Amino acid sequence: MWTYHPDLLDRPVPRYTSYPTAAQFGGDVGAAELAARLDAVAGVKRDDALSLYVHIPYCHDICWYCGCNTGAANRVQRLAAYVESLEREIATLAARLNGRGRVRRIAFGGGSPNSLPLVDFVRLLQQLLLCFEAHHAELSVELDPRRLDGQWISTMAAMGVDRVNLGVQTFTPHVQARIGRIQPLDMVERAVGQLRAAGIATGFDLMYGLPGQTQDDLAATLEAAIAMRPARIALFGYAHMPRLLPRQRRIDAGDLPDLATRFAMAARGHETLTGAGYEAIGFDHFALPEDAMARAAREGRLRRNFQGFTDDPADILLGLGASAISQFPDLIVQNEKQAGPWRALADAGQLTAARGTLRTPEDRRRGRIIEALLCQGEAHVGTAHPLPDLSRFERLGLVRLSEGRVALTRDALPYARSIAACFDAYMEPAERRFSHAV
Repeated sequence: MWTYHPDLLDRPVPRYTSYPTAAQFGGDVGAAELAARLDAVAGVKRDDALSLYVHIPYCHDICWYCGCNTGAANRVQRLAAYVESLEREIATLAARLNGRGRVRRIAFGGGSPNSLPLVDFVRLLQQLLLCFEAHHAELSVELDPRRLDGQWISTMAAMGVDRVNLGVQTFTPHVQARIGRIQPLDMVERAVGQLRAAGIATGFDLMYGLPGQTQDDLAATLEAAIAMRPARIALFGYAHMPRLLPRQRRIDAGDLPDLATRFAMAARGHETLTGAGYEAIGFDHFALPEDAMARAAREGRLRRNFQGFTDDPADILLGLGASAISQFPDLIVQNEKQAGPWRALADAGQLTAARGTLRTPEDRRRGRIIEALLCQGEAHVGTAHPLPDLSRFERLGLVRLSEGRVALTRDALPYARSIAACFDAYMEPAERRFSHAV
């Protein structure tokens, strides 16, 4: 259904969960700039909508494919110390706001939040509700289905969790063995059934381009996922970057599908999921029509932040935990990445932001264009600034240009990130820090 243009996909490009991207973060921007944005005079106002992201950088089992900032949850004291420091950081940030702002969303991610003892997850959620004005916030949690049981599910329901996302990746046993993540299909089926009975919406993360994965393997995984009818499905292409992620060195690069096969897998995934009644959200996300994200896409309210596509309207996202990222209209900052130094700052009652970037007016203009292209498929660029060279995309029928406007055609979906990258002032010609667009 899509035409394969390998030359357009040869250049690695960012996922654009922010602009500028993390590649532009530097140590000259950090805690002082975050403090200024939290200040009552120039920063958060009393009724501003806030979103909170809580990062748990631990997993009981480290999967070989994973690109997240995670460590092994193999020592009780390590987890306990992290939770205690996180409670202090929550209190520090809330005290700085002094009652200003209204938290509309709280998301727990990782890692795996359910790598923590259940009592510690409850402690953290109670601390958030104690310190912030967040009693009506929408709650979502990333979960590892291998560590999920009935007690976790019933407790989350009692605490008001609205949505969970399960890291599934693949249901094919021989592919699971090649990525170090064994989880039988019936395990996930039981979890989904219990979550549905508890009134908690479910999403899946799936992957294509995995080692040893064939088209038939992907088709079987999609069929099994569709049968469980999760509200959302993300279908990501595996990014093999062993130079940056040493754990990926356990994966045999010779087992990986080539770019043409990856493209065909992405196309098949899109065709299968939309044929099953899911609406496409950008290139790699899918949602049932009644889901809030699908409604946001139809109504032009879809956005991107560090959690990917979202219907979250808040302009202020506060990150809590090691490596978590906070975002303001004119500032992006990341907390200290390493758990030890992060804990030292948090325990001392200091803001833990260690690196970031200030967003200039030009950054914000370009960021709006990139976000609009990825979320709405078109962007009003205006006539005050010259367009980048989009001629090769135009010749192939992937974009339509009119005065001050760029619109992607239906055939452009796999190339959306590559087209958006033309508006990225920081991209280098021989960029190799990012993954391929497909």
